[in-house]
Parts: sequence; C-alpha cells; structure tokens
Amino acid sequence: MNKKITLEHLRKQIDEIDRNLMTLLNERARIVQQVAEVKKNNNLSGFDPSREKRIIDNLQRINSGPLSNRDVESIMREIFRIYRSFGRPLTIAYFGPAGTFTHQASLFQFGDKNVYVSCRTIESVFREVEKGRADYGVVPVENSNEGVVTHTLDMFIDSDLKITSEIILEIHHFLLSREKKLTKIKKVYSHVQALGQCQRWLEENLSGAVQVEAESTAHAVRLARKETFSAAIGSEVAAKIYKMNILASNIEDFRENATRFLVIGTSYAQPSGDDKTSIMFSIKDRVGALHDMLVPFKKYNINLTRIESRPTKKKAWEYVFFVDFKGHKDESNVCKALTLLEKNCVFLKILGSYPKGGL
Repeated sequence: MNKKITLEHLRKQIDEIDRNLMTLLNERARIVQQVAEVKKNNNLSGFDPSREKRIIDNLQRINSGPLSNRDVESIMREIFRIYRSFGRPLTIAYFGPAGTFTHQASLFQFGDKNVYVSCRTIESVFREVEKGRADYGVVPVENSNEGVVTHTLDMFIDSDLKITSEIILEIHHFLLSREKKLTKIKKVYSHVQALGQCQRWLEENLSGAVQVEAESTAHAVRLARKETFSAAIGSEVAAKIYKMNILASNIEDFRENATRFLVIGTSYAQPSGDDKTSIMFSIKDRVGALHDMLVPFKKYNINLTRIESRPTKKKAWEYVFFVDFKGHKDESNVCKALTLLEKNCVFLKILGSYPKGGL
C-alpha cells in the first residue's frame, strides 16, 4: 500500500476521533455547568478533590494503553482545571509572592481561572481562609531533600482548618536573567534552599559568581531583573511572570527533588478510596508513652507514613506529635484505632483525611 495513502487514511481516522472528542467534551461541559448550578444552589464548594481522585482512579483501572496511567492523570487534571471555571471562581491564598513554587503548586491544583492572593507568611494564609476571605490556602509542608516546614505544622496547633488535599510537585530550578549569555553572569540571587539545592551546578558553571540570599525565589527574580550581569534561581512560572530569559534549565543537583504542599480549607474531604489522614496529639510524660500511642495503628493494620514531634511552646519539654497514615478517618479500622488512641492522649485532633497525592 502506498505510504502517502496510508498516512492520509490514518489522519482521517484521527480527524474523525477528534470530532467525536469535541462533541463529548462539550457534552461533558454542559453537564458540569449543571453540576456547578446545583452546587451553587446548595452552597457547596466547586472543588471536590475526592471526586476528582475517584474519576482518575476509575479511568486508570480501565486504561489498556498505550497511554500510561500518568498520562491519564495529566489529561484529566487539565480537564478538571478547565471545567472548574464553569462554577464560581475560587479565591486561593498562597504563601509567597507570585512566581514561587507554592504559587506554581496552586496553579497546578486549581488552574489559572481563579483569584489568587499572595501572602507574605504562612500564618497569613491560614488567616485568609479562617476569616473567609479565601476559599482555600496552599502552604508548603515538606521537601524531599530539606525536610519538614515546621512553621506549617505549628499553625495547626491553634487552627481549626482542615487539610482537604495535598499536592506533590517536582521541583525544577531555572537560572533566569535579563542577560542572554551565561558568561555575563557575575551575581546569583535566590532563596537559601534553592542555592543549596543547586550548589554543585553553580560551582561547575558559575564558580566566580557571587551568591546572594533572598527571602524567596520570586523576590530573587525581581532583584535580578533590576540589575545587569545578575541572575536568579527560580521557577519556570517566574520566568513567564517577570519576563526573564532562561539561561539554564533543571539545574538542581538532585533530580529526585519534590515538595509536598497542603491545601487547607474549612471542611473535611470525602473518602476517595485512596486516602491519607493527618492527626496531631499530645501525650502524658511517662515511660513508654509514645510506644503505647503507636500500638493502635499496629493493632488495626494501619501504615504510618510520617511522624514528627514539635514543642508546644507553652511548657518546657512538652511536645505535640504529628502523624500521617494511610486511610480515611471514616474507615472502620481507622475509627477504631483513633478511638483507642484518644483514650491515652491529653488531646487528639484530626487535621484532615484527603486523597493521596503523587507524581
């Protein structure tokens, strides 16, 4: 068979499929518009992470390829971001100025058709949501290389906000500048963590450049934008926002670099079938107390994924423990474990049950 005819035939098939896709996508959009109206009439949020997770999981179960399950998730998340705009625009408070990785994580989760409020502190993000000025907040909680963001954990001690979702974002650093050539760079601005995560690359490529710490990667980009012969380590989003040239991409020393962000709101998320729960508790100071706190999880076959301790700042040597584990607070074995745990706690707070994030 002639190759040209074969190519034309295949392209005609693709065109027919695309027309069908267009019809189905618009049909889905019309139903989503009806859903948005029902949610509005019943004062329900337009963001339902558990429902989105269930849709993705169901499609991945019936996926026979050649699309990978990760491809399926990427496609559906983009659809969710677009279709969510049919409802009331959400107001999202996030930590840091525009162009930071927290801003990038917010856009990744909610899309660009919402209202975004930049907050100078993590505490301000919590306050915006608590006061009702924002529907949700996005804050960093953990980096795969740098560890836990302790201030985020501390905020949960006195706040009644709930974790409704988590975002796990691959962190890629870019060298941004007004200049067009790497050889012209004599100074590099960035947040101390970003400088640390790119140290090997900087030594190999810009060993003579002065490194200057900034309060955030976005602030670093703004500083570099004002000066000649200067650059900043920042995000790809920051390059677009501040109209900077990208002189080098993915300059982080470790490729397995990811940050976990939390979406905080005023209500718990519904079960998705693949959830995590975060709790905090304090215990009486006695021998074997922490061991006893872990027994309920073993008894009911619950897998812990993280445990951290933080001082209460109210009494010397008094600690609060933060625990993440697999499962939803409404599942039978989790309910039993938490009931048993609470009997031996000074206090216990469920911070949230939410769909498990992933890359």
